[in-house]
Amino acid sequence: MHDAVAAPSNLKLSGTFRARYETIDSAARAGVPRNEDYITLRTTLFAEYAAGPLRIGGELWDSRIYDADLPSSAGANEVNTFEPVQAYAAVDLKDPLGLPGKATLQAGRFLLNIGSRRLVAADDYRNTTNGYTGLRGDFLGRDFSLTAYAVTPQIRLPDSQADVLDNRARLDKETNDTLLWGALVDRNVSKATTLEFGYVGFKEQDAVGRPTRDRDLATFTGRVLRNPAPERFDIDAEVGYQTGSVSSSALPGATTLDAEAGFFHLRAGYSFADAWKSHVSFDYDWVEGDDSGPKYRRFDTLFGMRRADFSPGGLYSLVGRANISSPGARWEATFDRRWDGMLSYHPMWLASSTDSFSNSNVRDATGRSGDFAGHQWDGRVRYWLVPGSVRLEGVYILVNKGRFLREAPNAPSGDRNTNYLALIVTSTF
Repeated sequence: MHDAVAAPSNLKLSGTFRARYETIDSAARAGVPRNEDYITLRTTLFAEYAAGPLRIGGELWDSRIYDADLPSSAGANEVNTFEPVQAYAAVDLKDPLGLPGKATLQAGRFLLNIGSRRLVAADDYRNTTNGYTGLRGDFLGRDFSLTAYAVTPQIRLPDSQADVLDNRARLDKETNDTLLWGALVDRNVSKATTLEFGYVGFKEQDAVGRPTRDRDLATFTGRVLRNPAPERFDIDAEVGYQTGSVSSSALPGATTLDAEAGFFHLRAGYSFADAWKSHVSFDYDWVEGDDSGPKYRRFDTLFGMRRADFSPGGLYSLVGRANISSPGARWEATFDRRWDGMLSYHPMWLASSTDSFSNSNVRDATGRSGDFAGHQWDGRVRYWLVPGSVRLEGVYILVNKGRFLREAPNAPSGDRNTNYLALIVTSTF
């Protein structure tokens, strides 16, 4: 777009358009249609003007849904029409306060992707994203970096299903009733290895028409990262500890519970120096679930992503960072300049047999349905129709339901297998 309109060098212009068809049969989540399909469209336009150290930017998102039949699982995750998700001012400073390095201060509406993105992220697979309003500061030194932020997450509107299915336009809003803040520091301990330490604070309270569970949470994380490179082992290992309080329900006067939970993620891999640039990895994710004890033990991933570690959102949305214990294997390859693919397999158990499995809303409070949720196979293939500009993508997921997803009291009836298919075309301009 920048070149097409002959924009000056200090003005960045870009955009994307994505069309996606999704279909699922025998969905394993409770409370959603067993079989469903629809089309989602997403258009984004980004502009940023620089005048010396000052930058002023904005980004418009238009997310819509079509051909969704009732009943439908569609909601605010699918539709956000004509929304200025970003509208910010930023200033870049060299050697601030005499410290060798570069600092950036940003204020307004913007996207946030912090560290591993497991707690704070701008979701990309989902048809809408997470926007944030507030302040952010970054410092990049010679062998370390620091990020700090204090924001209020944007509340996506519309949120009624009737308005969503009509693609109604309503501006998102911010409220001081929900606050998010934190910091992340990372340090290069070798040429290839980085250590990260993070803190995320989150606090919410009831607002008119928006009852909450009054979450007041502090999450501490530590991570070691060694990025993939040919003929080299790599690793991404992260541990998180969460503490605070949460109400037992969103009803007025609900009991306040102490909260304490954790998660662990590991991906250990190796990159081959073959023609396909193959990468294989072993995965393991453990995320705590609630039990019968006096404390609330279900880990809250807040605004974290799921696709890179688990599987897509959208119509599938079965697996996320909650009550799961899952090893797995993953293979990725780039066949040539146009084609690439990914295949993964994960058997899935509940970390706690008395809590709902991951994002399924399926639960057996007695624990008598066991703790094996099933087998998940996830495949993806992508093809650059026009290299660097237009890409086609296909995603297929098969879940062979285990005993828990078949026998739990509110488990959806139907086939033993869940099939999910997505066909996607994305244009970047």
